[in-house]
Amino acid sequence: MPSTLQPRDDPSIAVQQIILTPSDSDYLDQLIPAIKEASNSNRSMQLIQSLSQCADRREADIEAMCSTNHQEFVNSVNQLLHVREGTVSLTSQILTVNQSIQASTEKLAQQKKALVDSRGVRQNIDEATQALRDCLEVLRLANHVHDLLGKKNHYAALRALDELQNVHLKEVAQFKIAEMIQSSVPATQKLIAEAVMTDLNTWLYRIRETSQFLGEVAFYHTELRRTRQKERGEKTSYLESFKLNSAMELISDESEEFDVLDNDEVQVDFTPLFECLHIHDALGQRDRFRAEYAATRRRQKELLLPTSITLVNDELASLSGLLEGIAGFAIVERATMKKAPNLRSPVDVDELWDSMCQTAITLVSNALTEVDNAELLLKIKGVIALFIQTMDGWGYSVAVLDSFLLRLFEKYAELLKRRFSDDFQEIVSTDDYMPMPINNQDEYDKVVNVSWYTPDKDREELKFPCVLPFSQMYPLCCIDIRNFLNQFYFFSDDHFQHPNVIDETLQKSLDELLSEKVCRSLVERLSSQYLGQIVQILINLEHFEIACQELEQLLLAARSSSSAGGPIVLNATEEFRSNKKTAEKRIFELVNSKIDDLIETAEYDWMAPTPQKETSNYMQTLTRYLSNIMNSVLLGLPTEIKELIYFDALSHAATMILSLPLSPDVKKINPHGVAALSKDVQYLADFVDSLGVPILRENLDELQQTVHLLQAENSDEYYDISTRNKKYGRVDAMNGPLLLEKYEN
Repeated sequence: MPSTLQPRDDPSIAVQQIILTPSDSDYLDQLIPAIKEASNSNRSMQLIQSLSQCADRREADIEAMCSTNHQEFVNSVNQLLHVREGTVSLTSQILTVNQSIQASTEKLAQQKKALVDSRGVRQNIDEATQALRDCLEVLRLANHVHDLLGKKNHYAALRALDELQNVHLKEVAQFKIAEMIQSSVPATQKLIAEAVMTDLNTWLYRIRETSQFLGEVAFYHTELRRTRQKERGEKTSYLESFKLNSAMELISDESEEFDVLDNDEVQVDFTPLFECLHIHDALGQRDRFRAEYAATRRRQKELLLPTSITLVNDELASLSGLLEGIAGFAIVERATMKKAPNLRSPVDVDELWDSMCQTAITLVSNALTEVDNAELLLKIKGVIALFIQTMDGWGYSVAVLDSFLLRLFEKYAELLKRRFSDDFQEIVSTDDYMPMPINNQDEYDKVVNVSWYTPDKDREELKFPCVLPFSQMYPLCCIDIRNFLNQFYFFSDDHFQHPNVIDETLQKSLDELLSEKVCRSLVERLSSQYLGQIVQILINLEHFEIACQELEQLLLAARSSSSAGGPIVLNATEEFRSNKKTAEKRIFELVNSKIDDLIETAEYDWMAPTPQKETSNYMQTLTRYLSNIMNSVLLGLPTEIKELIYFDALSHAATMILSLPLSPDVKKINPHGVAALSKDVQYLADFVDSLGVPILRENLDELQQTVHLLQAENSDEYYDISTRNKKYGRVDAMNGPLLLEKYEN
């Protein structure tokens, strides 16, 4: 038996799959692999036979299909022949109708000839009728013109008069009535012009009366835009940098549509103006009307502006009324330019605007002489800034107003400086110059929050009541400084185009206040004889120096981007730093003066017959004084300053003690006198050692070596340079021999 082929190897199955493919491309995609596979497997003849059998079957199917539909083709041919017979019959009928129409046309031509013969008579009748109708229409239009005038429909009356003159009168020009009506046209035109000008003057009067309220509405709308812009800035920090009337602000505010000239509060209808303009255009009097309108607006501008205003009342009604009136007037002018471009020239409108701005600036400048309050001046600035932002949105130049704000700021800065100068002066003069007592946690938090102060201990470690190192004047001055900064920057709110001027003026003013009213006042009080007050001034100076350094960073962070770069340096910082040295020097003077007073009480018997058993009273008082001031008056000072005061005091004390035996009044000194001095010097040295600051002992080296020299068994060794440098190197080269001469062993 032959081997059984797999389905994929049977050519007949492959042929069936090829025949069933949906497209030619798929047909070829399957035929080519089948041919290749048959060729490779030596079954080409089987594939050809399968294809031939398939072709025979398809041919048989086609013949069967044709045999089945033969009768239908025959029926279609018969129907086509029947249609052709109908077409031939229809053509014959059309020819018959054509002959009938030709016969009717000949009859119609005869009738038309008869009609033409009667047209001459009819035409005469029609012409007479039309002439009568035209005359009646002319009379109707003439009456209609007067009716429209009575209804104050001036432009329609002018158009009707123009139509009457240029159209209908020409149609009846051969009649007397046309001449009569034509002669009355100029008078009627003048009557229309006078009537429309009367309406325009009434409109202008109402506009003048409405100007202030219109400006008030515009200001209110600007305030709303400010509020919305502020809210957007709070939600999105990126929008904070964009100012009112900037492109970003206008885009963001597009959804809030508001027409200042047409809203619930005020409606300005320009129809009387347009009507008057159109009528004068039609009458050929445009230039004359423009000149008259411009002159009228100039007169209205003069009536709008008062001769003086006052700024001393809290409501600033006089200033607000002035600026609202100017704003309303200018808004109408700008709207007129947009709605009737050929009526108002930009030059005329800008001249009116500049004139009103200059007058307003003059009025405000004259009234400013009465203003001596910074808060009131800030309100004045706010009203003017609102006016500037409103009119900037209407496309007016506000450069001159911005410059005037700069003048206002200069006065504002001067008033602020004067007020805070008095405040600082009062704070400094009424201070008790004692460490500030704090009774509870709330007081402590308030002081720390307003002062530039870094506590030594954490808040939780403090026990109340306690004292802070500075006196009460320091936090009070810090509060005033913060208020001073805030008051300055308040001026830049809403609208101010010169932030760099604020930065520069603030730095200069703050520098002057701190240097002249705080630092200088503190230095003047250094003449006090009370050591505690001097010490407190020194501590305050220390904290004010720190405050100035913090202020420099604060001013740098708040500085506008338009200001010059680089660090900010307050001259007051160096003033406080340098005057700390002055205060330290004053402390040295007072301490040394007290030391002088104590040492002057020393009562040495240089030729005592017996040794002194106890330390001198003045020495005990001296060491007690130094100990007391360090633990009380000087306690609040930094350690390095206290050590410096100790160093200077001990150095001065040693010098003064050494001057006692060197006094010209002391002629001779015996060993008992030297022993008494030695006992006091040792007592002083023990006191210094008890302080735990080794470097302070150096101040007593000369004094101790001088005493040792006087107590030496062989004083001649002092004159040996090598020995002297070794044992008495700190002894003065002049004082040593002088004391040795006085000493009697």
